[in-house]
Order: sequence, then C-alpha cells, then structure tokens
Amino acid sequence: MKWAITGLLALTLAFGAVAVRAADDLALVQQRVAQVPVLRGDFQQQKQVAGFSKSLRSEGNFVLSRERGVLWSTLKPFASEVVLTRDRILSRQRDGSTRVELDGRQQPALRAVNEMMFALMSGDVAALAPRFSSTVEALPEQGWRLTLTPRPGPLARSFERIRLQGDRHVRHVEIDEANGDRTVLEFTGISESPAVLSDAEAARFD
Repeated sequence: MKWAITGLLALTLAFGAVAVRAADDLALVQQRVAQVPVLRGDFQQQKQVAGFSKSLRSEGNFVLSRERGVLWSTLKPFASEVVLTRDRILSRQRDGSTRVELDGRQQPALRAVNEMMFALMSGDVAALAPRFSSTVEALPEQGWRLTLTPRPGPLARSFERIRLQGDRHVRHVEIDEANGDRTVLEFTGISESPAVLSDAEAARFD
C-alpha cells in the first residue's frame, strides 16, 4: 500500500526558464493549472526502491473530486484501489473488501500527507506554500516546472524533494523520499468532463 500511496503524490530542461520570488512562482502555476471540480485520467508509475536494481511498475486510472477526494485504481500488475479523503486513507482488495483504513483525524502527520496529496493531484499549489519552499520555471506554451522542498516537520521526515511539471494539468511527478526511494508518475488521458461524479464513482468513496 505504501508505494501506491506515494504514487498519489504525485504528476526536460526548460529553454529560457524564468526564476522569480516564491510567492510569484506559486501564483504563476496557480494561474496556469485548471481549477475544475472533477478530473479523470490514467497513470503510469515507476518506483525505485533503494538497494534494489529492478523498479516496481504499475498502471491504472484515477478520479479526482475536489469535494470528495481521490480514487486511485491500480490495474497492473495487480488490481487494487486506494481511496483518499481529507480524513482517511482506505485500501481495498480486488474483491472490494477493505484491507487497511487509516484515520487522519487521529494522526496529524497522516493528515498533513493527505493535504499534500490533494494539492499535488489537483494542482492547488497555494495549499503547498506553508509546508514547502518552492522554485518554479516558466516553460513555453503555458507550461511550468515546480520543485518543492519540505520545510522542517512531518513531511521532511518522509520526503526529500518533489518535482512537478505540467500545463493546464499536472503531467509528470518525481518524488524523492528521505529513505532513498524514488517514484516517477506520468499522467495521460486527462479529462475534465463530465464535471460531476457518477453514482458508481460516488459510491466508491463510502
């Protein structure tokens, strides 16, 4: 489950990149990222575990609801689902049975990670400012690249650095963990419609 959750965190060198103050950096990304109620798409994830030569690869799809949370469905190599809300992380087996449930209301560190995941997946970079120092590069065609370094606290004990790149949506995420593990995520097939959850999608959050 840990590497699947890490994948939730997450989405070339810039020609003529622009460096400005942190507040202006975040405002630039905020202006370029779509602020929509629901996003759907596919992901490919590669996780390199420190000390192992072979990386772990997975792929699947996700549904992001600003109101409800994130449905992260892994299809390969094994089917599973992680449901992330602001208050909990729930992992389900292929048959739909609950495997692990963690309550963020009773675990401040977990809640901080949840908030970060919401911000990363939705591109809500303003929510990241209190927990990270940031550097932004403006790329051509409304693109951007954002590097986040955790400020002292729970996140700094788990993550060393997070890099995101995108345009209207987050397209690429690199997560360097404090233990030496590294996760790379690519998001494709992103759609903003329909703008509401289906009844089946909504039921999966319960």
